[in-house]
This record gives sequence, structure tokens and C-alpha cells, in this order.
Amino acid sequence: MINTVFLLSGFFLFVILIEVPVLARKKMWRELAAFSVYLLLGMTLSFPQVLGAKIPNPTRIIEAVFKPVAELLK
Repeated sequence: MINTVFLLSGFFLFVILIEVPVLARKKMWRELAAFSVYLLLGMTLSFPQVLGAKIPNPTRIIEAVFKPVAELLK
């Protein structure tokens, strides 16, 4: 399990080392902010999953939000 955490950390570090310098060099600050948000979201979801924690399915959250709206539109 520790090996998986190190591999996952290495993957995220690799992605950061590839993407961030290019975005910073081109002064694409909004894209860098969006990249950071999505990368943090990915890290937040993937590390607990690798460690065996139960993560709620995002589809259920989306369904809970949009189902009442869909019922209103019928």
C-alpha cells in the first residue's frame, strides 16, 4: 500500500513538473489556477481511495442535486 502511495505521489509530481513550468512560462495564470484546482481535486479523491477509505460516489451527489430539478421540469 505504501508503494502505491509513493507511485501515486510520483505520478502527481511528474504531472506537476511537466505542466506547471509551461503554464507559468506562458503566463497562463487562469489555466494554472484551473489546473491546480483539478489536480488538488484529483489528489483529494485518489489518495484516500488508495489507502482504502470509502469515498462516496460523486454520481450520487450529482443525482441528489439534479433529480429535484428534473422532477420540476416534467
